[in-house]
Amino acid sequence: MKTTLAKRTNSKFTHPRNATRLTRIEYVNPQATSVYIAGQFNDWHPTITEMFNIGNGRWAKDLTLTPGTYEYRLVVDGQWMEDPACHNCAPNPFGGRNSVLTVPA
Repeated sequence: MKTTLAKRTNSKFTHPRNATRLTRIEYVNPQATSVYIAGQFNDWHPTITEMFNIGNGRWAKDLTLTPGTYEYRLVVDGQWMEDPACHNCAPNPFGGRNSVLTVPA
């Protein structure tokens, strides 16, 4: 009888509940010339996560995120704002409100 041993690899095991999820955020504004997303997932940097104009005034960005809850804001032509399509909000320390995105497990 032959015995087969499993190979040990250096790859890290990722539990399915911690697997990343592709999440799309869309925004509609035909007058916008630049749209970015700033949030907990990118350390609130206002010009790192650029949304792309996909036509007819629609902007979109696909984010790869682990399951959890993330606060974010849009930066439209340099102006910070809530995502008007997001119905979940949380107060922020600046007197405004952040949009809240939940990525399911």
